[in-house]
Amino acid sequence: MRSCINLWIVVALVVPVLLSLRSPRGETQTQTQTQTTSSSSAPFSDSSSFSVKLANSFHFNKRIRDGSNLEYDFYRNTCPQAEGIVRSALTRIYFDHRDVAPALLRLFFHDCFIQGCDASLLLDENDGDSNRSVEKQAVPNQTLRGFDKIDLIKEELELACPGVVSCADIVSLAARDSILLAGGPFYPVLTGRRDNHQSFFDEATDEIPRPDDNVTRTLHLFNLRGFSARETVSLLGGHNIGKIGCDFIKQRLYNFQNTRQPDPSIPLDFLRQMRLNCPNNSNTNSNKHEFVTSKPMSSDVHSKPEMSYMQALSSSVLSGSTFDTHYYQSLLKGRGLLFADQQLMAKDKTAKLVSAYASDDGSTFRMDFAKVMLKMSNLDVLTGLQGQVRLNCSKPVTS
Repeated sequence: MRSCINLWIVVALVVPVLLSLRSPRGETQTQTQTQTTSSSSAPFSDSSSFSVKLANSFHFNKRIRDGSNLEYDFYRNTCPQAEGIVRSALTRIYFDHRDVAPALLRLFFHDCFIQGCDASLLLDENDGDSNRSVEKQAVPNQTLRGFDKIDLIKEELELACPGVVSCADIVSLAARDSILLAGGPFYPVLTGRRDNHQSFFDEATDEIPRPDDNVTRTLHLFNLRGFSARETVSLLGGHNIGKIGCDFIKQRLYNFQNTRQPDPSIPLDFLRQMRLNCPNNSNTNSNKHEFVTSKPMSSDVHSKPEMSYMQALSSSVLSGSTFDTHYYQSLLKGRGLLFADQQLMAKDKTAKLVSAYASDDGSTFRMDFAKVMLKMSNLDVLTGLQGQVRLNCSKPVTS
């Protein structure tokens, strides 16, 4: 059984690489045709037909920095058990902390969105200088969790293969595996990324999409990184797992755009529901400016009020799994939790995409999400002699 799975993974990875070699860099990605695929019932054993469809439809994008140097099973000679260690460690973590999947997905996105997938987000010091600000300290990153889980996986890899596996590869692999454990689609992850010795505080502060962004700014920020409107809407579908802290929602509920009134676009029944879940209690936000280097996921994490997109839907809407289309169904009903999410309905192009993802059994969304996550994981990576391989993910290697 394992040999069959490995064979299909090889097919899923090698075919797109060969296709990318046939097309010159900068050639636009072909329009994705609507395809269907059945979701896998067991983690790490997704259907072979899904992998083949993914391989046949993906082309590497011009934004990838030396992405052609990434390869399937990069550590096959230096640390052949590397991906198995990541997978087994994350599986143990997941069954103790089910919220690790959305946490690692968000961590992966925030890392890759700023200067590429280089683990710069994990650093506690900037280029060896502990007095310079780092990405973790940027306001959009202060609520991130899961750093301690990446550290645990790194420790296991260092015991098996010291100084071999990069933190950037760990983040990309862990994000994929956690999505799969949460019921999401499989997608292949190439390896061979290197870690950055710098962290980019200013860029993280200014360029990470905000929960109160309008649709124009959201599309602009993604377009700067080579993502189309369809890919952007698909990526935002990752909000269908996990919960959103009330700190991200309260402005809409009590002081929208400094009017001291709620967002008028929120349906009244939904406004009442959100206010019950997120009361206007200033004490729950008293520590919002406090910076904590690494926020472990423990039971007290849930002491702050949160909401999920499953809560946003009426009880009459059924959901087949945790990773499905209920996010898009919520937006169609005007029940988006974040202003930026609901703004997808404000533009015809994105509204049509939301409607399309919400209208079928989820196969279109799962296929598109898998493709765009593969693309994101190869965004502006460091490879070869670029960067370094850290021994500790929070500290750069200094000579």
